Amino acid sequence: MKKSIFFELSFSEPQAHYVDVRMSISGFQEKEYIDIKMPVWAPGSYLIREYAKNVEKIKFSSPARAVTAEKIAKNTWRIYNPSEHIEVSYAVYGFEVSVRTSFIDASRAFLSPVGTFMYIDGYLDLETSVHIDLFPSWNKISTGLQKTSETNTFYAPNFDILFDSPIEIGTQDTWTFDVDGILHECAMVGEADYDKERLTEDITTIVREENKIWGSNPNYYYLIITHNYQNSNGGLEHLNSTVLSTSRFNYAQPTAYKNYLSLVAHEYFHLWHVKRLRPKALGPFNYDAENYTTGLWIIEGFTSYYDNLIIRRCGIFDEYEYLQKLAVDFNTVYNRPGYLLQSAAASSFDTWIKQYRPDENSHNVAISYYNKGAMHAVAMDIKIIAASQGTKCLDDVMRAAYEHFYLIENRGFEEDEFQALAERVTGVDLSDIFTAAHHAEEVDYNQYFHLVGYEIIDKAEEQNYLTLGIKVGSNEGHTVIKNVDRDSAAWISGLNVGDELIAINNHRIEINGKAIEYVLAHASAGDTVNILISRDGLIKEIPVKLIASDKKSYSIQRREIATDEERRLGNIWLSIKDYLVHDKKYNHLIIR
Repeated sequence: MKKSIFFELSFSEPQAHYVDVRMSISGFQEKEYIDIKMPVWAPGSYLIREYAKNVEKIKFSSPARAVTAEKIAKNTWRIYNPSEHIEVSYAVYGFEVSVRTSFIDASRAFLSPVGTFMYIDGYLDLETSVHIDLFPSWNKISTGLQKTSETNTFYAPNFDILFDSPIEIGTQDTWTFDVDGILHECAMVGEADYDKERLTEDITTIVREENKIWGSNPNYYYLIITHNYQNSNGGLEHLNSTVLSTSRFNYAQPTAYKNYLSLVAHEYFHLWHVKRLRPKALGPFNYDAENYTTGLWIIEGFTSYYDNLIIRRCGIFDEYEYLQKLAVDFNTVYNRPGYLLQSAAASSFDTWIKQYRPDENSHNVAISYYNKGAMHAVAMDIKIIAASQGTKCLDDVMRAAYEHFYLIENRGFEEDEFQALAERVTGVDLSDIFTAAHHAEEVDYNQYFHLVGYEIIDKAEEQNYLTLGIKVGSNEGHTVIKNVDRDSAAWISGLNVGDELIAINNHRIEINGKAIEYVLAHASAGDTVNILISRDGLIKEIPVKLIASDKKSYSIQRREIATDEERRLGNIWLSIKDYLVHDKKYNHLIIR
């Protein structure tokens, strides 16, 4: 008998945040036993999330005979002497707001497939189908899974596709539009004041710009699910869909709306870069454990560089807005003392224990491969543009890598292979950038920016202000230290995370920090201030010797002394085709 697996989803208690799952298994009767498993992580979000913790009421049955089964590991159940047909039923609790986890209530259900469906160990390549019984007040299903001829039934050729296809069920607002022959669907979840016509136009522009970069689009259908909350921001990529979260108020605010479009550009870029062009470690997946790679700085970092650049190329960001966005990556990295300790490659490898599990000391020991990878990407792009006199750029590398590793060889790449291809395609030695990605030593990024007539400047150097080097928060009305910067005045003097701040030089400290600001404004580097704290219920006075802040405030701007050739290359980099005049009042360029 042919091996098969079929799922049926229903909702007997959505208000209590449960989905009911029935898994029908056939054709495994010759086995001594089979192990059914639930993934422990979601591809694209590199953290062991232990989805099996949400499984309840699991039962095993067969029309032929009693089923003997037991749980043998945290996410594994073993069925002994399986009969021709076996049914596994279980309930999954889902009430976590994120793009990676399931959320179910009386109004809707968002199902993260890795936390909903189980698989049979060793049989990820089996095809499967899913039937969904709609809750009475629901009327729509949005998913990248292939529809079948049966109502509310969907098909997946294997479990990798199933696990990569989130499902939104409820009353979401949906509409479709065509972009270059590809059907796109938007599914808007939750109340928000968005303009469908404007969204369609802007997303179409983004898609066309990205299609130009890659040369082709592998999908015939693409789904964009957006969860609209009061305050939220995030996204997770999939083969032919993405799930975004944003604030319902963003569509009416120009800057916030552009940031949402940048998020769309980021996740859409991933349909090529990550989902298809990828490091070897990221597919086929091991759903049981961590999948380690040092290459996230390439796949996520480069995507973080391209998202805002694409919005610039689309004309949504002007030059000044784009340079501000790019400067954020530099400020984010350089204002974390951990940049002196962790490289982009090390950040990639340690993502499983650091990126998604930050604590009070994370900023002192780690950086994000998103930001640092973007910094390496802009250096690479500029170096290629300059060395080729503007005839090539990073686009050429991405397109060639996609064609070679995915379309031709259909495999993941090693970093040295990616570097070799990039150098072969461009004729440019890129070893300085790939070496820098594996070392924490500082890079002079102006050696790249100057090539295209720009410069990065730390404007904080002119301010030379004092700081304790702490971040504070409120805990039951008390002002409490949340972070202490490495090598800051607070770090050296011994102020600790968790200390309640009571007074500074006999001035009461409130959560607004006015007393601290006042004392520091009237002090000099080398002065000592006395800070009264409560630590574990005991009152202490800590003398703190003040030092100047080492915080950065980078901006990126055109160089006054740039040559005509450098300016020409800069215009190519930022897709500036008009005549530009420098506006000294705002220190940026305006189009005339």
